[in-house]
Amino acid sequence: MDPIALLPFIVLIGAMFLMTRSAKKKQRQAAEMRDSMQPGTGVRTIGGMYAVVKEIRDDAVLLELEPGVHALFAKNAIGAVLPDDEFDRIVNAGESESLDVDVPDDASALTRDEDDTPADEKIELGKKDADDDSEGEADAAEDAKTAKADTDSSDTKRDGDSGSK
Repeated sequence: MDPIALLPFIVLIGAMFLMTRSAKKKQRQAAEMRDSMQPGTGVRTIGGMYAVVKEIRDDAVLLELEPGVHALFAKNAIGAVLPDDEFDRIVNAGESESLDVDVPDDASALTRDEDDTPADEKIELGKKDADDDSEGEADAAEDAKTAKADTDSSDTKRDGDSGSK
């Protein structure tokens, strides 16, 4: 057999070897990263949630999302173990700004206008001027005539045989 004919197969096998080698290397690094977790370490899950490790089990990790809020995650769901300074920078970034929002206790505050007048007052929805009314009717009649003429002409165009009607 010709050695040049075997060259594509040798290249294919070499590429597969290199790809599996790099994948195994990444898996090994991820396992080492997960093994370096200790209680109190800040982590980011693969879903983008930041939490503090509270307890490490065989295949799972108990995370504290907020003080008093715990969740159990699979070890494979941990995307990154973060250094303490980076975790603090990310989690406490917006905490220095206090939000001054007034949240109403009930929906009655939402139904009032800006000047505290109740929204129960009726709003007049009718037309205001009689002149505007007569002009509007004339415009509507004109629009109806042009629409009827357009539909009649489109009917004759669709028939294809304009002389048969």
